[in-house]
Amino acid sequence: QVQLVESGGGLVQPGGSLRLSCAASGFTFSTYVMSWYRQAPGQERELVALITSAGGRTNYADSVKGRFTISRDNAENTVYLQMNSLKPEDTAVYYCYADGGRWRKNYWGQGTQVTVSS
Repeated sequence: QVQLVESGGGLVQPGGSLRLSCAASGFTFSTYVMSWYRQAPGQERELVALITSAGGRTNYADSVKGRFTISRDNAENTVYLQMNSLKPEDTAVYYCYADGGRWRKNYWGQGTQVTVSS
């Protein structure tokens, strides 16, 4: 069955770094656009970063540009989110998302908590 398993979340001080990973299985990962979303308490889920299937193009939310980097390894069926210069407002549950486009199913991971606090 399809699985998206996030890891790498945790508690970090402001200014620190974390690297999230999302390991995929059960679908043709290399053909999917992959994204990271986040949801803070009481707020809507928002797109953080996106990477195209071959990794040739990326997009970022304005709030994370210059601090976060999305990447993928299609040989390992894994997408990453490198988060630097973390701020308290980055605190949220981070979700991995596989976009099936017009003709295929979309998939969500279970989420990983990121807390930025001193």
